[in-house]
Amino acid sequence: MNASSPVSSRVLTLPNIISFARIAMIPVFVTLIVEPSTTTAGLVVFGLVLATDWVDGTIARRTGQVSRLGQILDPVADRVAIAAGLIALVIRDVFPLWAALLILARDVAVLALGAYALRHLRTRIEVRWIGKAATFQLMVAVPAIAWGALGLPPAAAATVVGWLAYAVGITEYYIAGWTYIGDLRRALAAREEA
Repeated sequence: MNASSPVSSRVLTLPNIISFARIAMIPVFVTLIVEPSTTTAGLVVFGLVLATDWVDGTIARRTGQVSRLGQILDPVADRVAIAAGLIALVIRDVFPLWAALLILARDVAVLALGAYALRHLRTRIEVRWIGKAATFQLMVAVPAIAWGALGLPPAAAATVVGWLAYAVGITEYYIAGWTYIGDLRRALAAREEA
């Protein structure tokens, strides 16, 4: 968020409605993915939900509709959509459990850190560029790997692109997680000094 962007307490803003819509689509793509006859459609819907990750935040900043709820809702929508998609793809056996667990474990840890910072320190841990880059890489990787596992054309290219994006993304994901731990430590130290 830009320093000049005011943060409102409004709930019904266009960016928040988009975030709510993305969350509402989660049961749709999960149901489609786990049913073998509709897995491809579910994967497409999942990809579209992930691809709209940037829309709500961009609209909020450009239209001056940045809200406290949106600052929480947007990243939560991303994490919940990724988690739900991963679980559905693992159930459908088109994404490896170990690879899903690496993403989910880090997400749970970062969400716990963020919740602790909000509740006990009354501060938000700001998302860093490396975290955004990692999320983008994984949002490409997960559907691409599943696409390849389903044998959909071009399966070989999708698999290669997916695993390359996964390798880069998961590395950045854990580096970002480590920086968030550092941010929390600094916030704790500042609180103790105060």
